[in-house]
Amino acid sequence: MRSSPVFAFLQLTRPANVITAIADIWAGFAIAGGWTYMLSNWELGTGDFWQKLAWLSLSTIGLYAGGVAFNDVFDSELDAKERPERPIPSGRVSRNAAAWMSTILLILGILAASQVNVVSFGLAILVAILAVTYDYWGKHQFYFGPINMGMCRAGNLLLGISVAPELIHSHMSLIGLIPLIYVAAITMISRGEVHGKNRNALFGGAAMYGIIILSIFMLSYINGPTYLETIPFLIGLGIMIFPPLLKAIRTQDPKLIGKSVKAAVISLIILNASLAAAFAGWKIGVFVLLLLPVSLWLARKFAVT
Repeated sequence: MRSSPVFAFLQLTRPANVITAIADIWAGFAIAGGWTYMLSNWELGTGDFWQKLAWLSLSTIGLYAGGVAFNDVFDSELDAKERPERPIPSGRVSRNAAAWMSTILLILGILAASQVNVVSFGLAILVAILAVTYDYWGKHQFYFGPINMGMCRAGNLLLGISVAPELIHSHMSLIGLIPLIYVAAITMISRGEVHGKNRNALFGGAAMYGIIILSIFMLSYINGPTYLETIPFLIGLGIMIFPPLLKAIRTQDPKLIGKSVKAAVISLIILNASLAAAFAGWKIGVFVLLLLPVSLWLARKFAVT
């Protein structure tokens, strides 16, 4: 299996990470009230909403998989030195084939979003542009790079919210700042994965994680009396991201920094479950959290970073 061409192409898409992107959509759907509507009007028939959720989930699969695969396309020369085991430098996938696959996935992601509404279509185009911009140019920019990557995640969450397009034009769109800051922190921390020695970035990332947890709690408190339901999810998020990060801060070991980044990427699902719980209750939060074991299982078989 690991020696097959199919496995090599799948490696380029980082399947465990793709699951975290689906969690973005499901959380955005919860913020927009989609889950609540479907469950409260079950007997009336909610096929249209299920279809929209399916299209948006397919959209993010194409957008995320295409975006991360393009990252390997643009990094093939660097990976030949630092990560020769990756599919392109190892010769298991040609650079041209990877570029074609990435392009097709991005187009499919945009087309899937177009089946929902015009706002979803526009957001999908924006996410695709932001992803390719990051892969080609943004990641090399010290300050803009983390923001660029965070904007990709923010756009992905908003893509889930776009099932209710009027919310995108309201203050609710500011919720996109939560994944933006979180992913910007991960991107900043990940710069030490190869060489280490980025203690200031690690401390900065820890502070940004703390801001995110506090922000989600405040959102849940403002949103209604069920804010206590969000606390277990936030505790779980803290347990996942802080212990490996503290080890990385103490040692400055690139391997431990890599483990911290991996934990934070997978924990995007817990972050999204927390947001879902804050807006739609703990049951929907648990439903989003069910994506976590799937992502963890895939992370044992495919690289996350």
